Amino acid sequence: MNWQQLISNKRFGLEHIHSMRKDDRTEFQRDFDRLIFSAPFRRLQNKTQVFPLPGSIFVHNRLTHSLEVSCVGRSLGDSISTKLLAKHPELASSHLAEIGAIVSAACLAHDLGNPPFGHSGEKAISTYFSEGKGMSLQSQLSPMEWEDLTHFEGNANAFRLLTHQFKGRRPGGFVMTYSTLASIVKYPYPSVLAGKKSKFGFFTTETEDYLKIAEELGIKRLSPEGEPIKYARHPLVFLVEAADDICYQMMDIEDAFKLKLLTSRETKDLYLLFLDEKKKERVKDVCKLVADENEQIAYLRATIIGILIRECTQVFVDNEDAILNGTFEGALIKHISPTLSEAYEQCSKVAFEKIYCSKDVLDIELAGFHVITTLLELMINAVQSPEKAYSQLLINRVSGQYEIDSPTLYGKIQAVLDYISGMTDVYALDLYRKIKGNSLPAV
Repeated sequence: MNWQQLISNKRFGLEHIHSMRKDDRTEFQRDFDRLIFSAPFRRLQNKTQVFPLPGSIFVHNRLTHSLEVSCVGRSLGDSISTKLLAKHPELASSHLAEIGAIVSAACLAHDLGNPPFGHSGEKAISTYFSEGKGMSLQSQLSPMEWEDLTHFEGNANAFRLLTHQFKGRRPGGFVMTYSTLASIVKYPYPSVLAGKKSKFGFFTTETEDYLKIAEELGIKRLSPEGEPIKYARHPLVFLVEAADDICYQMMDIEDAFKLKLLTSRETKDLYLLFLDEKKKERVKDVCKLVADENEQIAYLRATIIGILIRECTQVFVDNEDAILNGTFEGALIKHISPTLSEAYEQCSKVAFEKIYCSKDVLDIELAGFHVITTLLELMINAVQSPEKAYSQLLINRVSGQYEIDSPTLYGKIQAVLDYISGMTDVYALDLYRKIKGNSLPAV
């Protein structure tokens, strides 16, 4: 793979007018702006990140998380483009200087496909088909279609949302640049290779779209002809992933402190693990100037994020050849220095024990699981039997952009999943209550 080809500002769906496009903004800045002003992005404000949507204490939701990941992604991209241009001066006239803008836009989009209620929403969808009432549909679907449903993945759904032509919408979906689209595909292979972790990059319906992007950008194919397609990651995927890894780990720790799941001392001690003795003393001196504990912890968190950005930048630059050859394995965060890696792993361990297994987090996952499963069951029954009166009532609630009337069963199910995965937590819960008769319009 080569940088000249990998960084392309050609837009998916507007290839025929690419040479005529002129704008004061770069094409990658347009990607960023287009996402910021989109309805799916706004809806992230009412989608769970980890903790239940806040009452009196404001913790992260999918929107604030995506914005922060985007900021870290821009810093990573800008730093790396500077180093790469110094290393490859012959690429000065390429789009290499725009890596920061591309990664920033891709970071905004990386969670767009996630359903309500965090990761439990994904699990609820996949297990409805693999363990629930959806099992009865297997005989009516192709093996590839069945793999898509039983391994439902938010990342693949984000790629679909960005590229699929929904009813009444223009071809190309969001009409993003090829490089931005490629940068969100963390798992560049179909669901048949998803494995036990249920990770894959695109549904059966979007396979040709990904192949088109991969060919345009010169992304290396890893699988031989005749086997399920598997590609190397686009290099910028590693930066989107690193920004996400840095943010969710560091910010979840801070959120846990605000929710009193971690004490001030526990939180500070976790952050201080990343610092050598000299830096610890410097940080402690700064903290003495600030009496507010929230500010002290925010300062510590910001310091650690800066350290991890620099470390991941160096890992990327040091391994540029392996990344371009498609031989680099694992996330950038897995290749940082031993001291930092041990500190990061300790944060992960504490987060799992005290955050992800906390009662509030488990409660929202349990509730979300039930809500999603119920909506799936009712909606799929409705699209299978649209002639029934109750089915029509449900179908009439669905936006016209979703292809409920698709000629195939898989198409109908996809339309249901498009509808449900696009819901906010609040909307899904409200619809569930109304369907169950627990919430009725005022008379």
